[in-house]
Amino acid sequence: MKIKSERDFWSGLMFVVVGVIFAVGAMNYSMGPACPTGSPCASGFYARFSQLSAHPGAGYFPLGLSLLLVVLGAVVLFKALTIESEGGDAIGAFAWRPLLVIVAAIAVFGAMLEPLGLALTIPVLIVIVSLAGDEFHWKGVAVNAVVLTVGSWAIFVWGLKLTIPVWPRFVG
Repeated sequence: MKIKSERDFWSGLMFVVVGVIFAVGAMNYSMGPACPTGSPCASGFYARFSQLSAHPGAGYFPLGLSLLLVVLGAVVLFKALTIESEGGDAIGAFAWRPLLVIVAAIAVFGAMLEPLGLALTIPVLIVIVSLAGDEFHWKGVAVNAVVLTVGSWAIFVWGLKLTIPVWPRFVG
C-alpha cells in the first residue's frame, strides 16, 4: 500500500493514536448509572443508551470525543492512502518556535491565573501567543485580548459559575 499524502497520513495516524489513548483513559471513569437486571432500561441497547444520555457519567463525554477523533483520523488515513496528491504532499520543516511559544504561554497562564486573576492573565496570554506568528500588530492583539477576556468571563465566571478569580489578589 502506497502513501499518497505524507502529511495526511501522519496527521491521521496521530489522530487515531491520540484518540485511542484517550478512549482507554476514559474507560477508567463511570459511563453513567448501571441498569438493574429487571429494569426496563436493561431490555435493549436503545433503552440503555437513552438512560446513559439522560444521566451521563464522568467518562461519557471524553469517550465520545475520543471515538470521534479516532473516526476522524481513520477518514484522514483513508484519504492519505487512496487520493493522489501533487508531489506526495511531503512534510516540511518542523515549526519549533510556535510550538515552544504556545506551550510557554499555557504554562505562564497556569502560573498566573490564581495570583493575578482572569482580567490580567488572559491579555498576557494573548500577547505571548501572538508572538508565535510572523505578523504582530498591537491593535489586533488588543482587540483580541479585550474580546477574549470578556468572553471568558461571560462563559466561565458568569455563565458556568466557576470559581475563577477575576481580579488579582491585591485588588480584593
